[in-house]
Amino acid sequence: MPNPEPASPQRARVRPQDIAPELALRRMLHAHGLRFALRTRDLPGSPDIVLPKRRSVVFVHDCFWHGHDCDHGSVAAKFNAGSWAEKIAANRAHDQARQAELRSTGWQVETVWECQIDQPAVIGRLAAGLLRR
Repeated sequence: MPNPEPASPQRARVRPQDIAPELALRRMLHAHGLRFALRTRDLPGSPDIVLPKRRSVVFVHDCFWHGHDCDHGSVAAKFNAGSWAEKIAANRAHDQARQAELRSTGWQVETVWECQIDQPAVIGRLAAGLLRR
């Protein structure tokens, strides 16, 4: 069995960009009059959407990979379930650490889950909250 370690640095360099939920959220926030930067690498966790004037960031999380408690996120892996559970737990711990780091430096942190993108009320509340800041 090949050692999975050598592939890890290569996979770490792959960054998902312009995934459908993120594009949809960006369109909706822009329609509400919000202007933002994308994936600012000088902030912990490279947030997906950065609103510097409002000192706020938004992470767009895939429900499965980040362990959201919804229909999308609770799908059990059929192969190597223990390994997937460890990976998702590590992702959640990483998310919490990056968000705590951002909050400690004065940033407001919001998370939008993949399953919430098609819920206009959720996005409307997010946009309204961001506009008040």
